[in-house]
Amino acid sequence: MLGSTHGTLTTDSRRARVIACGEQPGPAVHGRPADVDDLDVSGRPLYAAVPDLDRFFRPESVAVVGASDAEGRPNTGITRQLVAWAERVGARLHPVHPSRPSVFGIPCSPSVADLPEQVDLAVLLVADPLPVIDQLAEAKARFAVVFASGFAETGAAGAAAQERLAAAVARSGMRLLGPNTNLNAFERFRDDLDGPAIALITQSGHQGRPVFALQELGIRLSHWAPTGNEADLETADFLSWFAERPEVGAIACYLEGLKDGRSFLLAADRAARRKVPVVAVKVGRTETGARTAASHTGKLTGADTVVDAALRQFGVIRVDGLDELQDTAALLARARPPVADGVVVYSISGGTGAHFADLATEAGLRLPVLSEAKQAELHQWIPEYLSVANPVDNGGHPVGDERGRKIIDAILDDPAVGVLICPITGPFPPLSDRLVKDLVDAAERTDKLVCVVWGSPVGTEPAYREVLLGSSRVATFRTAANCVTAVRAHLDHHRFTAHYRSPFDEAPRTPSPSFRKAQALMRPGQQLSEHAAKQLLRAYGIRVPREQLVTSAAAAVRAAGLVGYPVVMKASGAQIAHKTELGLVKVGLTSASQVRDAYRELTDIARHEGVALDGVLVCQMVERGVEMVVGVTHDELFGPTVTVGLGGVLVEVLHDVAVRVPPFGEEQARDMLGDLRGRALLDGVRGRPPADLDALVEVVLRVERMALELGDVLAELDINPLMVLPRGQGAVALDALAVCR
Repeated sequence: MLGSTHGTLTTDSRRARVIACGEQPGPAVHGRPADVDDLDVSGRPLYAAVPDLDRFFRPESVAVVGASDAEGRPNTGITRQLVAWAERVGARLHPVHPSRPSVFGIPCSPSVADLPEQVDLAVLLVADPLPVIDQLAEAKARFAVVFASGFAETGAAGAAAQERLAAAVARSGMRLLGPNTNLNAFERFRDDLDGPAIALITQSGHQGRPVFALQELGIRLSHWAPTGNEADLETADFLSWFAERPEVGAIACYLEGLKDGRSFLLAADRAARRKVPVVAVKVGRTETGARTAASHTGKLTGADTVVDAALRQFGVIRVDGLDELQDTAALLARARPPVADGVVVYSISGGTGAHFADLATEAGLRLPVLSEAKQAELHQWIPEYLSVANPVDNGGHPVGDERGRKIIDAILDDPAVGVLICPITGPFPPLSDRLVKDLVDAAERTDKLVCVVWGSPVGTEPAYREVLLGSSRVATFRTAANCVTAVRAHLDHHRFTAHYRSPFDEAPRTPSPSFRKAQALMRPGQQLSEHAAKQLLRAYGIRVPREQLVTSAAAAVRAAGLVGYPVVMKASGAQIAHKTELGLVKVGLTSASQVRDAYRELTDIARHEGVALDGVLVCQMVERGVEMVVGVTHDELFGPTVTVGLGGVLVEVLHDVAVRVPPFGEEQARDMLGDLRGRALLDGVRGRPPADLDALVEVVLRVERMALELGDVLAELDINPLMVLPRGQGAVALDALAVCR
């Protein structure tokens, strides 16, 4: 698989792993049974295999290799926690130590070979786990956990040791968590909490602590997977398995790197199909963050623009802080699907309402103006001089009597309203106590989302600790920013999954006729000349200008007559990347004499610069349109990616581009255009006609097909400029650069 520093599984070894470990293939799609051998045109899997992790989280028998009860030794504390955990989950625990008859009163086996039964899970408290892995394979253990560090996170020598460990695990048929992991999977989870749960995946155990602490606020957690260096089991495995668990309402992730980008997207696709929200902190937005993450886990972080686009493409909600991860995951796990996307801000202060409305609108939430009839209804209880259009300002006093509840009910009864947000900047009993109780009572009777922002810095008030946190129906936040982030994520998630169609379902399985034509044009390890690159585009049905490649001035004149004046002339050679800078482009030539002179000048410059030519292109001149760039690059994590943006010199000045990871369909191609800051140029500005968007989207989709079929041999493709002509006239690739792997 692309981008992995840990080796790959071939199709045969994937099949063996599925058989050995009970993995489940992808979901049935369009009436046909899914199969683990479903591969795309480049031989990559199209569906996520789901490992059977039941016996990892709920084993019947556990071995602790290196167990200890000697005071002062690190292994003793770990053993003690594992003994308590095994008792809670009902597992039989077997300590393993060569010189101890018992540990904490439990009979001890001298070696793995002497275990009294086959174990579901082996926890290795040893510095060198490799010899024990071979022993566990002989004993047919199903899972192993390795806490030891000193592997890929430490550099080249550690990475080599991790590869040896991964190879041993692959041979054994069991699954391994770690190395460089911790005890988070064996924490004490509260079993007195109801409702949908959050499942947690972290690559740094400490970073999961804030989410785990949500249990103290009454929010249920079901599992915690601390993946560590991911020599075997990775984030994608747990993501796929959690997405199938009926008790899981949302999956929260802290990601430092991805072992394999493709595997992660397949798992995210499974979650999207199941409509299970995935919320993630993904570090590596900056060069410093990416470098630190790599040193901690030994995995690739990937170009962040590509990571960000890939997450959005598959519905993964990316947040920046652990507090946002807490609040967003909690809301998504517990809130019912929205019945409308209209948000109303309700407050006792006009200033508070206006401030919050600004934040909400800036974040993209829709605050509809309430109808005149609804405003008249609200003015029965709210003075006429106060605004109730949205935000709704009650002035304060109505919350202290029966009017407060009537106002809340009236807002929630509006069919345009799906979310009610009430910011309470600080406690002001008894009014705030009455307001909180009315909000909680109203939330119990409605299927709409009620959110409260409790702004007190204290957080010990009974109205907050007992009433708000005691409600499973009110979503309570401590900051306005986190409330806005979570509500937008809630609405976006349900909007996304309501119309989600997996791109993997439509991914091509067999090569197109274009692929066979393109293969003959590829030159391994070389850059193609412009002429050859345009032949590649033609093979995939992408329009290029009328042009001819010539090798003499006389032939250039004849070609210009056939192409039609005015013409553009360019030097064409495999070594030329930036023709304009070298003076190897001549535009607006209108006569035979200009063509002859241009030919001589171009060949003289090439000779002086030591640039080998395959000829000179005489091209049709295309002027009227919007210059765009469409291309393919190779990302370390995700493989081939497709880019579209403003072209010409603007691509280097503005860097206004959008990225997607194939496969994707027409809807995503159109969404890419919506991501561009300069999108308005395509609609026509300053009297210019609208551009042919359909033709541009078609080029993007044809380039995507190239990326899928040629991804293993095409390192880079750059169509710049792609001239997008006025609506109905198409798009023309005026220049192209292609580099083969």
